[in-house]
Amino acid sequence: MKFVLVNKFDEIVDKVDLAGNVGKTGATTYFQGVKQMPNREDFEKLWKVMSELEYESIFKTTLQNRQVEWWKEEPSGPDDDFDY
Repeated sequence: MKFVLVNKFDEIVDKVDLAGNVGKTGATTYFQGVKQMPNREDFEKLWKVMSELEYESIFKTTLQNRQVEWWKEEPSGPDDDFDY
């Protein structure tokens, strides 16, 4: 199964393909070793580990929400401080 390491900006910074029975816990242990962060709490403050399918479904959902809402902002006039 493919797992991804995601930073605070929801960007994939690393991928790994592990045996199917390892699971998310095993993938987290793997990425902790790669980042040399033995303390799980410190690791989880910086990174998220999820399956590639989970990431894709979350990313597509949030991307769709962002695209739907960008046009809902109130229209604004020209900047008051703009000099000609």
